[in-house]
Amino acid sequence: MPATTPPPLLRRLPPSGWTALAWAAGLVFTLLLRIRLPGQAEAEVVAGVLIFRWDGITTLALATLLALGGSVLLVRRPLTAVGLLLLAATAASFPLGVGEIPLAQFLAVDVALCTVTAARPHRTGIIALLLSLGTLAGYLTTRLLLGWTVGTTAELAVALTAVIAWLLGRSTHQGRAHAEQAWTRGAEQAVVAERLRIAREMHDMVAHSIGIVALQAGAARRVIDTQPDRAREALGEIEKASRETLAGLRRLLGALRRAEPVDDARVAHLPELPGLADLGRLAEATTAAGVQVGIRTVGEPRPLPQEIDLSAFRIVQEAVTNVVRHADTDSCEVIVTHTGGYLSLIIDDAGCGPRITGGTQGSGFGLTGMRERAALLHGELLAGPRPGGGFRVQARIPVPSGAHLS
Repeated sequence: MPATTPPPLLRRLPPSGWTALAWAAGLVFTLLLRIRLPGQAEAEVVAGVLIFRWDGITTLALATLLALGGSVLLVRRPLTAVGLLLLAATAASFPLGVGEIPLAQFLAVDVALCTVTAARPHRTGIIALLLSLGTLAGYLTTRLLLGWTVGTTAELAVALTAVIAWLLGRSTHQGRAHAEQAWTRGAEQAVVAERLRIAREMHDMVAHSIGIVALQAGAARRVIDTQPDRAREALGEIEKASRETLAGLRRLLGALRRAEPVDDARVAHLPELPGLADLGRLAEATTAAGVQVGIRTVGEPRPLPQEIDLSAFRIVQEAVTNVVRHADTDSCEVIVTHTGGYLSLIIDDAGCGPRITGGTQGSGFGLTGMRERAALLHGELLAGPRPGGGFRVQARIPVPSGAHLS
């Protein structure tokens, strides 16, 4: 079974093939116009004197060779190819006994003009168009100077097809350029978004760990003379938290050092992303630092999409970190509620210490980060003093039905 789907049939033919096919179709159509087909009283066009003579056939054969040569050179030397095709169209008009370059002989030029304009820089497309229109004008002018009849109206129609072919090629060129720009912007935005996510992870992880370290260090300093065993235990917790934070920072910095991705599969992903299942470990670490964390789950827990699971954990972690650093209390409660199509998080404490927020519209960086996480998931987050004292952080995040689960 092939690894990739083959391109559509019409896309397998190269531009040179389409140009040669257009020339052949135009030549066949020209000949059909000059013979009486079944059901016709006479041919649509009176055949010229030379067309069925050896010199006329020789001229058409030479024009065909020129057209085929131009088709072969279309990709490597586009302007040379257009010139050869124009020369072929001009030469083919003489044995036909007409006063203009017929549209059938100009079809190959139109195909080449559209191809060159679509694939080459704008300047190359303009030169190809000017060559085409200049050839038509020069052909009519030459015949007028020689006193021969000219088909001005028919030639204007041919010129119009050249302009239309150029416009189609230009539109294709602009569409490709826009698609490339959109892809580039998307890749850049993916890199920026991933690095912002890594920055949020670094802030949440470091802020929580430093808060625990500061609390343990303060406790060790107070009891180092009277209770050296507890001081050693606190220092051990400091060492453990520091090592875990250092390992996490190394992983995150390693992700930041990766090359920018060229597709979604190469975007840097963070390893070992936590979720609500890790709240027990978070509570143990915080309790060991002197702030007891109680966790209560309401409703039937169910698998969550990874982005919701991660953001919910980080919101709880940041709220508990704020309790450790600012609440001046020895306990807090975390309530996780699974109900309907929503996930609700409540973090309560009875502390009275200084806060990084004022009212319900906190200005601290931690609260801002929590609000951003909730808003990115179309949720909401409120934070402020409780009526009976203490502080509450409450988040409500919708859980889409049928979402891809982690």
